[in-house]
Amino acid sequence: MAECKECGKRNWNPFEDICSDCLIEFKVSKIKADRAAERELAQQETDMAQQELDAILVTTAHTLQGIEVTKYLGVISAECAYGMNMFKDMFANVRNLVGGRSAAVEDTMRDSRETVMQELKREAHAKGANAVIAVDLDYTQLGAGGNMMVLVSASGTAVVIEE
Repeated sequence: MAECKECGKRNWNPFEDICSDCLIEFKVSKIKADRAAERELAQQETDMAQQELDAILVTTAHTLQGIEVTKYLGVISAECAYGMNMFKDMFANVRNLVGGRSAAVEDTMRDSRETVMQELKREAHAKGANAVIAVDLDYTQLGAGGNMMVLVSASGTAVVIEE
């Protein structure tokens, strides 16, 4: 019987220079390494896509000083409905009675605005745009009492620009 080149155990198969235990361990480690490489590649692709989204210019202006719009790709829009849970709504009502700012409501509005702007950038990127001009943000309250939601919608014109 031959010996395994990895662990030195006797190998029942004289045509193999590695035992079945070491072969399985080798294959498992290879699979793990391949999966780790796939995850790393996927993370790099995600990071690159996020960098492309971050580079998209978004503005409420209809024209850009010193920047030429070379192509108009059409109107795009994005919507985001955020729920105001019962506690946020209750504290907002208390703030309404006694006065002052409601951090909970402000945080929800900020989160919804940031979300809708990211969605608008994704729409622009999908159309091949590198900028969105003439952006309009609209806020709407849906429901009442403990079932209040905030709908934030954004629309604009997807364009290709050259500086």
